[in-house]
Amino acid sequence: MYARRRHMYFALMGTCITLFVLAWGLVRLWSVPVAVGMCMVAMVIPPVAAMVANRRGPEDRWWDDPSGDPQSDEWWDELDGKKRR
Repeated sequence: MYARRRHMYFALMGTCITLFVLAWGLVRLWSVPVAVGMCMVAMVIPPVAAMVANRRGPEDRWWDDPSGDPQSDEWWDELDGKKRR
């Protein structure tokens, strides 16, 4: 799952850089407002890419980490229907 998030992050950031370079390298020669619009879209992509890269998926079992308190861990395992060995 980590590889999928990493690939999506790099795809989004590559799109961002491509939009920015095309906007000011090529599109501005025909239309400055369109180039500014492309930069506005490129401006929104990095925060979205960071959220995509840092989100936890359903297979990231971070909530199963033991807390260190045996009584609490036993109680949560009982609620989750797990048998402690």
